[in-house]
Amino acid sequence: MPLFSRKKKPSDEARKRLEYQMCLAKEAGADDTLDISRCELSEVPYGAFATCKVLQKKVLIIHTNNLTSLVPKSCSLLSLITVKVLDLHDNQLTSLPADIGQLTALQVLNLERNLLKSLPQSIGDLAQLQVLNVKGNRLRELPGSVGGLRRLRALDVSGNALQELPRALAHARALQTLTLDASAMTFPPPDICRAGTEAIQQFLCKECGIAYYPPSQCLLESDAGGTSVDGVDRTVEKYLEEESEWQNKFLDYEKRKERKTQEKLEFEQRLNVGQREQALLVQQLNSHKDEILQTVREDQQRLEQGLSKHQRRLEEERLKLLQQLKDTEQGIANRIQKLLEDNQRQKRSSDILKSLENERIRMEQLMAITQEETEQLRRREVASAMQQMLAETYKNKLLQMSSECRRQDLVSQACSSLAEMDQKFQQIVAWQQLDQNKAVSQILQQIEMQKTAFEALQVKKDLMHRQIRNQIKLIETELLQLTQLELKRQELDTETLQELVTEQRRTLGCLLQQLLKEKRQREEELQQILLEMEAKSETKQENYWLIQYQRLLNQKPLSLKLQEKGLEQQLVTLLLELSAAQYVPVFAHHRISLEMLGTMSASDLEKLGVTEAGLQRAIPRRAQEILAVATKIPELRRAEDTEGPAAPEPSAPLEEPPSPAAPTAPPLPGEEKKAECVVCMEQEPQMIFLPCGHVCCCQGCCQRLPSCPLCRQDISQRIRIFHSA
Repeated sequence: MPLFSRKKKPSDEARKRLEYQMCLAKEAGADDTLDISRCELSEVPYGAFATCKVLQKKVLIIHTNNLTSLVPKSCSLLSLITVKVLDLHDNQLTSLPADIGQLTALQVLNLERNLLKSLPQSIGDLAQLQVLNVKGNRLRELPGSVGGLRRLRALDVSGNALQELPRALAHARALQTLTLDASAMTFPPPDICRAGTEAIQQFLCKECGIAYYPPSQCLLESDAGGTSVDGVDRTVEKYLEEESEWQNKFLDYEKRKERKTQEKLEFEQRLNVGQREQALLVQQLNSHKDEILQTVREDQQRLEQGLSKHQRRLEEERLKLLQQLKDTEQGIANRIQKLLEDNQRQKRSSDILKSLENERIRMEQLMAITQEETEQLRRREVASAMQQMLAETYKNKLLQMSSECRRQDLVSQACSSLAEMDQKFQQIVAWQQLDQNKAVSQILQQIEMQKTAFEALQVKKDLMHRQIRNQIKLIETELLQLTQLELKRQELDTETLQELVTEQRRTLGCLLQQLLKEKRQREEELQQILLEMEAKSETKQENYWLIQYQRLLNQKPLSLKLQEKGLEQQLVTLLLELSAAQYVPVFAHHRISLEMLGTMSASDLEKLGVTEAGLQRAIPRRAQEILAVATKIPELRRAEDTEGPAAPEPSAPLEEPPSPAAPTAPPLPGEEKKAECVVCMEQEPQMIFLPCGHVCCCQGCCQRLPSCPLCRQDISQRIRIFHSA
């Protein structure tokens, strides 16, 4: 038997029988019997104890179950104080309660076919006990207290490991029937045990040194307390009457039990008929439902065909409009080319050549004045780059504030008169030239502008800041697509995957908050570096920030430096794809090749400094895939190996941020349909609500909302996103 055995769960039939028997025992006019046998019980339910206590049941039948103990922890044995017959045969009892002697009214105790190894001493306190059946257990001895059972008439100890009877059993003078295994007994001897109960009692009385009296005389002494023969007859007659009464009660109980069983069978038959009728109705409903679904499916197919035709017509109109726009743009480009050619012809005049020569001489003089790094400073080129950087920064802010207005301006300009554009073109070119010259002169003279330009370029070229920006863009795209997908599934009433989409959206929202925090921290770190550079710089050094800007501009990209150190391009690409660019210098320092990486384990990568468990598994797996492809197609590997070192060294940084991975959100059923604000239904959604992560409102509508209109969650932070034109 296992040490920790799991309780077997009762079957539905057993549970129904238990409920039925409990209800039957509580009915008005019920007899004194509670029968919960054959209910597959592992312990006696609390309701049985309560029923016996409240209704004062006299017969408790619990045979043929899986009981291992009689009294559960939450119950008391005193609840069975009125029970006279206790039937526990065919269970798995290993012991009886130590206080079983409290059942002073108990007359019949049936413990046949259990796992009892011993009986408690308090069993001798059962003064009214007349029948004790412990057949088929594991008893090795009987307690001496059985001698106190003055009214015990029948005792069955067969089928046990019993070899000796206690001498105190001689005091049970009312014992009429003693059943045991005579061949296995050593005390009394087997021949005496075979002689019968009277011989055994005489032997025990002789061993105890007391006189033997027949059971009839003992019944007289215990019941009437007198010595007359009439008293003995009355006692025997009373006992026979009680026994007959109990037998009649048992017969009545069996009859009622059969009647209830018959009623139960009739009820089950009626229930089966009802279930068959219900199944027939369900089948009819399903067939009707299938017909309706088929009709709906046909209507949907016709609708989809009509929509497809309408979409094709719209696509043709869109292509026609695009062709018209291309023709218009081509005409504008031709006119601009013509203006540029006219301008070139004008520059060929002698006056312009003379002015250019004077300008060249002046620039040579300016270049001759600079010292050391200032001699290498391409001032005008760097200033132009600074001006371009500031212009791009200002342009980005301007695009973020008025992207829609600029788009309308472009459309209106494309549709305006070409003659008006020709007239304004020269003026615009002149203004741009003046603005550029003015900006260049201001950048060369103003240190703050140079510092601002250097700060903007530093933020733009910072690898960590760029990776965070790319991840933020990717998460914004993911959240937009997840929101549209959630709206689409709400329209289609598909709630099966709604929890999965909600969990993905919450995860992306938390990740977006973390990335925004990391972005702010990185900008603060770059600002701190800028302050340290400003503190270390010489206060009177001319063009300090201009020189720092040129140094940053001339800095080679990380991928080119690693190629010069011998790191394979495929390995660099692998790390960029897995968003592990921060470990590229580590791999370059240890001179890790693609073949070495394919044989490394997670512990090897952890020793190198790769702490993320996901990267420890993904990097070797990806390297093995690349090597497997290279094994099948060797020409591809040789072409990629020769491609890396042959790259020419650029004069300006060519490093571009790695393209963000494609969104993992499932595509919407109609991608051609643009998303729209769920409040005004006009503008595109431009705001991300945190912490829920929904992208469902435009900038104008979100200011008036205290909570998200989709999930009704309070808004703690609003983030503006900008759609590419």
